Amino acid sequence: MRQFLAGSPLVRLAWLTILLAGFTVSAAAQDAATEVRAFMEQRNRDIKAAIGRMDNDAQEEEAVRTLVNSGIDFDEMGRLALGDYDADLTPEQRAEYVETFAAIVRTQSLSDLSIYKAEVTFDEVVASGGKARVDTRARVDGKLFPVRYLLHQKGGAWWLYDIILDGVGTVEGYAVSFQSVIRKRGFDRLLQSLKRKRARLESGAGS
Repeated sequence: MRQFLAGSPLVRLAWLTILLAGFTVSAAAQDAATEVRAFMEQRNRDIKAAIGRMDNDAQEEEAVRTLVNSGIDFDEMGRLALGDYDADLTPEQRAEYVETFAAIVRTQSLSDLSIYKAEVTFDEVVASGGKARVDTRARVDGKLFPVRYLLHQKGGAWWLYDIILDGVGTVEGYAVSFQSVIRKRGFDRLLQSLKRKRARLESGAGS
């Protein structure tokens, strides 16, 4: 390194540029990781506080549901669940699918509150190139479960697009089911099935 830096001014400038670029990328990654950690920790606090209010007032349920789902990128989650089949959809098909898919996830999101009430430890946050991974541990009924959150940056904000609980990914689970239906019966059959499921869930939620 000393020999390179002792070379011509042009060589020294080139190396200095490389070194500074590396430092800038590293610093930007650290800033992004700090930003993601702050976002996730605040989200955890807000959800717990909202659930606490819901325990005392059932009318708070819709507010909690909105809060839980507000940071999820359903477009990305739905796209990943379809895999290569997503490229075959028209804009109209994709919009209808994402809207239906999001409604199902939203309706089911409060079916088990234990994960939201769990004591959460934030272990590692890694962010680079507009994507981030947040590794946590959640204590539920005295047992620790690893929970990994995957996020990406869109429109200047961070959005969740997958949650991996104890090694099982949310997107992976949907992908296995959705792609199997498309492969055997086609996309229209999948959409019809999702619409029926949405109707059942929303009817039950409203009864």
